[in-house]
Amino acid sequence: MNGRKGAVLLACFATVVGIGQTGVVGEYIQEARQQPAAVSTWGPKVNDLKQQDPLYKQILEKREQTRIQPVDAVLDRVWKAIPGYNGLEIDAEETYKQAKAARSSSPITYVYRQIPPKVSLEDLGAEPIYRGNPNKPMVGLMINVAWGNEFIVPMLDILDEEKVKATFFFDGSWLKKNPELAKEIQKRGHELENHAYTHPNMSQLSEYRASMEISKTQKLLKESLGVENTWFAPPSGDFNQQTVKIAAGLGLKTVLWTLDTVDWRNPSPESVVNKISNKVQAGTLILMHPTASSSKSLQGMIRVIKKRGLVPGTVSQTLSPERIIPPTS
Repeated sequence: MNGRKGAVLLACFATVVGIGQTGVVGEYIQEARQQPAAVSTWGPKVNDLKQQDPLYKQILEKREQTRIQPVDAVLDRVWKAIPGYNGLEIDAEETYKQAKAARSSSPITYVYRQIPPKVSLEDLGAEPIYRGNPNKPMVGLMINVAWGNEFIVPMLDILDEEKVKATFFFDGSWLKKNPELAKEIQKRGHELENHAYTHPNMSQLSEYRASMEISKTQKLLKESLGVENTWFAPPSGDFNQQTVKIAAGLGLKTVLWTLDTVDWRNPSPESVVNKISNKVQAGTLILMHPTASSSKSLQGMIRVIKKRGLVPGTVSQTLSPERIIPPTS
């Protein structure tokens, strides 16, 4: 009797299994297996509800109307490598999230996100840089330091007063002799970079000597100030393609200037300020030194730049693709 019952049970089980693998029941089982366990098949999805929400549609429409496309970095025939500039658009998801959390009567506060360009400065290879992107309303202040100690602190005081940071390019032999003054510049929050070691004409050096000039100062910046070097400014603006490639091999980009104060000729402060006023544009890199001329004209330069609607700052800030975003309502 038990054997017969067992045989019947086995037969029933086989029949059920067979049905489960074919026909309508089998299709249902296969479909159920493919459904994610955590997803309910009942009711509309949350995302569908968001897509139908008039508020979300309003945000998407605003995003399309206001999007600013990014600008790619380019290799210009005259200006060589010109960095890119981020685009800008409304972050629809974050804006919607915050708008839903706010009171319904509150105006929408739009949250923005930057869109990086497809081509960056890094993609252009070992090329010199003379200016920032003309779409970025910023101006870089470059101060090459190999002499003129008596004017450094007065210039730092003016920069502090105007709430502006600059990039100081150190000659390595100067840095070796003046570590405390270099630390004071660093303490004030300025960018510290590489100006070779003995202020040579880089284009006239052997590959070995040129490499030593750059790497020695790079090492000194790291050991004495803890600075990870980014930019190399060739002394007197003298360089060749070998110089650029050597700097690139050391992880540095070669940067020059767009506008020279020629302060070593001791021009009057008024003439320097007028020169900046007449020629400064978005993306301009301004070269100066710690001289009497630049010390006396620095505040005037900065105020003229600001009056033009431009933001004075460091080389890194000016050459970065990051957008300067004005306050929005």
